[in-house]
Amino acid sequence: MSKLTFFVGLMLLAGSVGAQEAAGPYHLGSIFKVGGTGAWDFLTVDADRKLLYVPRSSHTMVLEESTGKQVADIPGQKKNHGVAIVPELNRGFITDGGDACVYIFDTKTNEILGKVAAKEDADGIIYDPSTKKLLVVCGDAGVLIPISPDVDPKTGKADEAIDLGGKPEFLATDGAGHVYIDLVDKDQVAVVDTKTWKVTDHWPVAPGGSPVGMAMDTEHHRLFIGCRKPQKMIVISSEDGKVIADLPIGAGVDATVFDPGTGCALASCRDGTLTAIKESSPGKFEVVQTVTTKTGARTMGLDPKTHAIYLPTAEFLPAQGKSRPAAKPDSFMIVVVEAGKGEK
Repeated sequence: MSKLTFFVGLMLLAGSVGAQEAAGPYHLGSIFKVGGTGAWDFLTVDADRKLLYVPRSSHTMVLEESTGKQVADIPGQKKNHGVAIVPELNRGFITDGGDACVYIFDTKTNEILGKVAAKEDADGIIYDPSTKKLLVVCGDAGVLIPISPDVDPKTGKADEAIDLGGKPEFLATDGAGHVYIDLVDKDQVAVVDTKTWKVTDHWPVAPGGSPVGMAMDTEHHRLFIGCRKPQKMIVISSEDGKVIADLPIGAGVDATVFDPGTGCALASCRDGTLTAIKESSPGKFEVVQTVTTKTGARTMGLDPKTHAIYLPTAEFLPAQGKSRPAAKPDSFMIVVVEAGKGEK
């Protein structure tokens, strides 16, 4: 191949990628240089108070959504993973896999009020308004744990743990009596009935595997599952578990969100891609856009009002052997991806 042919090929490829990015509803916005110490996991957006909650292993940063400026830092965790907010109680909840518990904090003062015991590797957490329960999945323990948001932070206990039959990563609820949890080691979705708090089914995610990301379109009864092996977004009917579609995504997915405002489900991947898929006609899905973000931007949080997506990552040192590259000190950042004209 001549140098001229190689150069032309690169230009055509770059033009194709650029056209794909420009064609969709999303575009790269600001990058907030945050810094600080610690790894990171699930980012949570408080759309009403315009705040971002970012677990950083031993502490949880609270940032302004519009600027990334730190407004508070909640210390005292061992290996945190996720945050859920219950606005009507002015309470926040942080899962700590290292301490096998859920910390409770005051969202007005950001002070820790206490903690509730969970199980090993307390990880993903959401609040389900329909059951008025926090729902916590514990990976190593293989359980789902419901917790009442008004639990006494000093003496209160979680509800009985539900054995899922596998290692959970994340979860979604339909608001109508069901919780769906992906089991990364079983290549399945576990279905829990919230009336009985029993597992009623296990649905395979094939042709996907190693499911980690989970989001839901409750109106159309669709589950969106980000899988690592192979690298696919799997769309499943939440009514019968039937696989409707499978589409390619990037490498190292960790989070999936669904935005009712744009109609897109998105998968954020470690390779620095954000893939958006959409239902173009009943039962037919397609990739509408792949946005280039930053290497390591594998998790995200969505503001459903503005449609902005916030992806935490950092700059990285060269990889050593087969191990993952380490983050450069104080290089932590939030990558913002915007869509159209959301609410300001």
